[in-house]
Amino acid sequence: MPDHSPTRRLLMAAALTLPWLNGAKAAMSKGGIVSLDYGLASTLLALGTTPAAIAARADWDIWMVEPAMPEGVADLGLTAEINFEVLARLKPDIILTTPFLAPLTPKLQAIAPAVEFPIYTPDSDALTASYSATRKLAAILGKERQGEDFLLRAEACFADCRRRLEKLPPPPVAVINFMDERHARVYGGPGLYQGAMDKIGLANAWPGKTNYWGFETIPLEQLAILPTDARLIAFEPLTPPDILSRLEQSPLWSNLPFVRAKRVSTLPGVLMFGMVQEAMRFARLLTAHLESVS
Repeated sequence: MPDHSPTRRLLMAAALTLPWLNGAKAAMSKGGIVSLDYGLASTLLALGTTPAAIAARADWDIWMVEPAMPEGVADLGLTAEINFEVLARLKPDIILTTPFLAPLTPKLQAIAPAVEFPIYTPDSDALTASYSATRKLAAILGKERQGEDFLLRAEACFADCRRRLEKLPPPPVAVINFMDERHARVYGGPGLYQGAMDKIGLANAWPGKTNYWGFETIPLEQLAILPTDARLIAFEPLTPPDILSRLEQSPLWSNLPFVRAKRVSTLPGVLMFGMVQEAMRFARLLTAHLESVS
């Protein structure tokens, strides 16, 4: 009889999706799937699959907030310091990784097939690439229908947010993370936040360039170029936690138009380098907040 075990199906799907996996051994361990990227781990959960292990499990609740990572998922340590002993003991069927971690690929391949998902690259925008990566991962898992259902839910989420915002309409919004009392990351370009803003019809107040990750690190005084009607939204975690109270002592900060008009907000964290689930969370949080302050 044909072998329809989850491990066999996983490897066959991966081989069809990724030509370089055609040489993978048919007989693999039953260690499940390991993800070295938060966005891919979140997408696994959206497709109904719990990873056996992820990188930086200890920081998941800080940067992701949701979805909750189930109990029992092993922690492989920080991505820059993966615990290869733990990874080898898990004997995973497959390891999910990204081009950012390409230097680790030879060591990963010695343990299990490593599947690379290019999302943040110079050649594409993050949300479009996340849709493609979701379909690719769903095919590997043999969950194509679940993948399409999930993406349909995402489209419905974005459409709902767009309809709600059209009723306001909202001002242009600049989205940042504080780096310290003098610098911030401001988001736009091909990044995930910009992709979500485009989906929901929200204008980005930041007129400047960003890198292909979708952000630019700027001195805070550069925020003076924002339109006078802009709203500034900072996503947690704030660095340092009392940064806004400290900035109140700064004449430069206090004289920025959006500060004088009290159009500065903070919202719970959303992973800026995530995938579709994180874009949905970003859209929902922004929409609800703009409704509350309109």
